[in-house]
Amino acid sequence: MLHADVAGEGPELVLLHGWGMHSGIWGDWLGQLRRGFRVTAVDLPGHGNSPYRGAGELGQWASAVLEVAPPRAWWLGWSLGGLVALDAADQGRDRFDGLLLLASTPKFVADEAWMHAVGAEVFSQFAQQLETDAARTLSRFLSLQVRHAEHGNETLRQLRSDLCARPPADPSALRAGLRFLQHCDMRNVMRRLEMPLLCLLGERDTLVPAEIAAELPAVAHEIIAGAGHAPFLSHSRQCTDFLTKHLLAQQEYRQDAAG
Repeated sequence: MLHADVAGEGPELVLLHGWGMHSGIWGDWLGQLRRGFRVTAVDLPGHGNSPYRGAGELGQWASAVLEVAPPRAWWLGWSLGGLVALDAADQGRDRFDGLLLLASTPKFVADEAWMHAVGAEVFSQFAQQLETDAARTLSRFLSLQVRHAEHGNETLRQLRSDLCARPPADPSALRAGLRFLQHCDMRNVMRRLEMPLLCLLGERDTLVPAEIAAELPAVAHEIIAGAGHAPFLSHSRQCTDFLTKHLLAQQEYRQDAAG
């Protein structure tokens, strides 16, 4: 069973971290969220304190998270966590109050019909380097997340510090997660989900370009000026305000409808 930290009071909120990370990466932002939400922060398979049992499919990762998630909650997926959350929403739609993609996208690699993404060579290079030096690969990945962003050096130091707080990711889990980033396309899943969908993006994100918002016209979104791929660290107050505004508004709407 996956490791999950649960704390706080209020509406249920599930947090899923990104590739190579763990739930300790949320930093001080987690403290802000726990003042308004009951937060379940999950370590993905083979990451942080969660074991890796050889699950090599995205659906298997999503199923494992569903096992430790509350019966019903809002879900927030950052980066790779967004893909896992989308698959979980497809499997267990009655478990979701809504879904927020934080610096995430249903498809990370660009093609002729999906221009607002990174080139396939970016993740191919990561995959090649991962086989010889996992630590260096993760370090390079962290640096890419903050390139050109406001407070980039400070955010990078925080990411590196928080990453060391738990055991390093299992190499096989890293390979599987990188394959998901390279090959998974969740656009059809996203289109058929009948639940509130939100998207919070960084203006200067080099992994998930903010222009992706134009490809998701039915999704409520916000672009945080100056932010890179980790806006929850560099611009935590804006992220908290966005969540509070939209998630609590949805809760009030459901309560009014039920009454």
